[in-house]
Amino acid sequence: MVSQITRGIKISVLTSFEGTYFKNYKIHFAFSYEITIENHSKDSVQLISRHWEIYDSLNDTEFVDGEGVVGKKPVLKPGESHTYSSGCLLSSPFGSMKGYFNMINFTSTRSFRVMVPTFKLSTPFALN
Repeated sequence: MVSQITRGIKISVLTSFEGTYFKNYKIHFAFSYEITIENHSKDSVQLISRHWEIYDSLNDTEFVDGEGVVGKKPVLKPGESHTYSSGCLLSSPFGSMKGYFNMINFTSTRSFRVMVPTFKLSTPFALN
């Protein structure tokens, strides 16, 4: 697990290899990740959008932007947390992801970025 705190918001990521799949006559490696967002600040915040950089060791980096996370824009009061799961397919057994969440602080009404630390995506059978 990797974790990082930005402006009192802690992001923790746990990854898992889910298996291999054939898609468009090509093998893909499926990974899942679980992200926990904890509000250690004194203000209520809301996650508005996300930005991902998905690195696949055999391909270019893919950039993904979108609203919320898995269809939600969670509001976190001080001391609250939100956990969600998602996943991605890579064309190689190695890769990584990193990114950030755009959030709004309800006290100051200002938006800010919360960094998601780089997390590795790797198949257990490919490690030596």
